Parts: sequence; structure tokens; C-alpha cells
Amino acid sequence: MDEETKPKMEERLLAKREEGERKSDGITWGGVTEEVKRVGSIAAPMVVVTSSQYFLQMVCVMMVGHLGELSLSSTAIAISLAGVSGFSLLLGMATALETLCGQAYGAQQYQKLGTQTYTAIFSLTLVCVPLSFLWFNMGKLLLLMGQDPLISREAGRFIVWLVPALLAYAALQPLVRYFQTQSRTTPMLIGSSATLCLHVPLCWVLVFKSGLHNLGAALALGISYWLNVTFLVLYMTFSSACQKTRAPVSMEIFRGIQEFFRFAVPSAVMICLEWWSFELLILLSGLLPNPQLETSVLSVCLGTISTLYAIPFAIGAAGSTRVSNELGAGNAQAARVAVYAVLLIAITETSITSTVLFATRKVFGYAFSNEKEVVDYVTKMSPLVCLSVIIDSLQGVLSGIARGCGWQHIGAYVNLGAFYLCGIPVAATLGFWVGLRGVGLWIGIQAGAIVQTSLLSIVTCCTNWEKLANKARERIFDGSFSADNGSIN
Repeated sequence: MDEETKPKMEERLLAKREEGERKSDGITWGGVTEEVKRVGSIAAPMVVVTSSQYFLQMVCVMMVGHLGELSLSSTAIAISLAGVSGFSLLLGMATALETLCGQAYGAQQYQKLGTQTYTAIFSLTLVCVPLSFLWFNMGKLLLLMGQDPLISREAGRFIVWLVPALLAYAALQPLVRYFQTQSRTTPMLIGSSATLCLHVPLCWVLVFKSGLHNLGAALALGISYWLNVTFLVLYMTFSSACQKTRAPVSMEIFRGIQEFFRFAVPSAVMICLEWWSFELLILLSGLLPNPQLETSVLSVCLGTISTLYAIPFAIGAAGSTRVSNELGAGNAQAARVAVYAVLLIAITETSITSTVLFATRKVFGYAFSNEKEVVDYVTKMSPLVCLSVIIDSLQGVLSGIARGCGWQHIGAYVNLGAFYLCGIPVAATLGFWVGLRGVGLWIGIQAGAIVQTSLLSIVTCCTNWEKLANKARERIFDGSFSADNGSIN
């Protein structure tokens, strides 16, 4: 930005900030209601977008499940390992753009959105290089871990065929954040829905008609991700709605790599630590007496909350967008109103969802298994699952607020302490030493989730929004970054 343009831009932002503060002088029901409408208009389409991307992988598992036990088990293990070692990492790193692009858009630095998106795509593509090397050797690693040789070989082959999907994911997630931080949900909604509709017949053809069998599912996933990327790139390139935020490819892409990684690494740690703790829970269940039953039940419970988590994740993404936009614009009070609004939506949503889930506790287990023993055990676990849904809704929204504020490093420390110093040790103690088995494991991991939600709530309540808004504008206009950008007081 040249020296003549910068003062004018700051004057406009100051005027907008003063206007925003006059409109939201104090927290009023009217202001919160208006903000609820804004957040809801972003969150509702994001639920569809998030769910559609999740169901792409589920469709692959469902198709391969009809090929036999070996194909199903190896594919499920491969997709699980791909999520833990690759997709979760890229998703976490891409959420750094919720801070960078969201605040830049609020500050009317529109060209920075395009540049930061290109930087993120380039950076995540670089990250794919070591991840691809890991995936090419995953079959050997599974053998070293003592897994069945047949399953290890098939899972290793499947995850190698997922490498194109990994590269597509590295481009898809930054593009999603590019549109999300501008509250442009329509292209994402159309792209993800169309991709899911095309993915079902494509996966069927490649699995059952091409002769590729389970490898066809991996190929279909990669093609579908690339189709979604292509649609978003074409919309970004040719739509007049993106004219202000498009940026030419320049050396600015490389100059922004350091700043991106400063937010991306703690963002990834924040998301992955929680994701990995639940995967560890499944591994621990395999060490219990009657491991087949315990693992099946915990997998059902985890699958349930993972599916339902798309809702609070989308609400958190909407909250992140609104908070980051207002902080970038210097509207500290409006950011506070956005926090109240998104929490109100989360409480309403989780009240309805948990009530419905508890009311259907005796039958929802049949969606995953026909074994009465499994269904009865799931019914016994259902009150804990409902509690998990409530906690996940609150922490999903609070995590979104943290991303909008740029608190990723705080969130990383919170998740490390909550799950690995509290949740996992308590789960192991209750599951093995006390003898509560699967119930004890689930109680332990939820104890970690309660600690996580409590700490994030304290951080949110103690935030100095004026200071946070000033820090955001300082970084955007001066191009500086300080370690206390996410300071709460």
C-alpha cells in the first residue's frame, strides 16, 4: 500500500469503526438478534458444505464395504490414517486464513485475500511432499506396528492412490476459507453439493465396473476433490463478485509464507491434538476385555458425534468470519456482539440436537449395527454421547471464535493440557484401573473436553476486545506480527 492511500483507508476504517460502536453501544437484544441473522446466513450453508465434504469419504467406505471384509477393513484403516496423518493437518493449517483473510476483509484490504489464499495453497502443497513420502511407506509402517500383513498391504496400496486427493485437499481448504471469510457461501454450497452428487455414481463406476475395486474409491475421491477445486477456481477467476479480492500472482505470495506458518502451525496443532485424542481412544478400546464389542460401540459413538459435529463446526466458522471481519474493521464492540450471537445459536442448536438424540437412544444404534448386544451397549452410552454433543457444540463455536481472533497458539496449549494431561490419563485410569472399560474411556475423554471448553470460555470472557482490534489493524496495515497478537488482556 502506498503512503497516500494508507491514511485515507485508515480514515474510512475509523469512521466505520465509530459508526459500528454507535450502533452497538452496549449489548442489546436487538443488536444480538440482527447478528444472529448474519451468523445464521453463513452457518446454514456451511453445514451443507462441511457435511458434503465429510460424506465424500463415507460414500467411499460404504461402496467398498460391498466388496468384502478385507476391502472394507483395509479401506477404513487407510482413510482413518489418511485423516490423522494428512487431511486433519491440512485442514488445521488452512484455518489460519480465518484469521488472516477474515481480518483483512474487515479492514477492506481486499487484495490481501487473494494473495494470502495463493500463499496458503503454495505452502500446503509443500507440506504435501513429506506427507506423500509418509503415505508411500504406510504399508511398511503398518507391518512394523504388527498389523495383519494382508490388511497392511491393501491399506498401503489404497493410501498411495489417495495422494492426488491429498494434493486437491491442499488447494480446496484455502479456497473454502477465501469464500467463507467474505461470507460468500453460495459458490461453496453449489460446488460441494454438485461434487457429492457426481461422486456417488463416479465412485460406483470406478469401484464395481472399472476393475479397480477398492482402489477405484480412492481415485474417485481424488477426482471429486479436484472437481470441487476447479469449480471454485473458475468462480474466483471469472465472477464479478470476486473482482475486488482477486490478486495477481506475484512475489507477495512468497513473502507471506512466514506469516502464514506463524498462524498455520498452531492452528494445525489446535485441531489435530483433539482429533488424535479420539483416535487414541479407539486404539485403547482394543486393549480392553472383549475388544470387538468395545471397539464397535466406541466407533458408533465416535461416528455419531463426528457426523453431528458438522453443525457446530459450521457455526464456529460463521462466528470466526464475523469476529475476524469486525476486528479487522476495528469494531471491537461489534465483535463482542458476534460472540454473544454465535453462542446463542450454539446453545439453541445443541439443546435441540441432544434432546432428539436422547429421545431416540434406543434405536439410533441400529443405524450402525444389527447386533442387539452392540445396540444395547450404545443405549447405555447414549447419555454420555448426548453430553458429548453439548460439549462439542460449545467448544466448536469457541474454537471458531479463537480462530477469528488469532488465538490459535492459546488454543493449542489448551488442547494439549485438556486432552493429554487430563483427558487421556483419566480415560486410561477409569477404563483399565477402575474397570469401567468403554464407559470409563468415554468419561475420561469427555473430562478433557469439559476442561477444554471451560478454558476457552475463560479466555473468551477475559478478552480485551479493544486491544485485539488494535493489534489486528496494526498487523494488517503495518505488515507486522507480534507474539501477543492474541493477547486477552
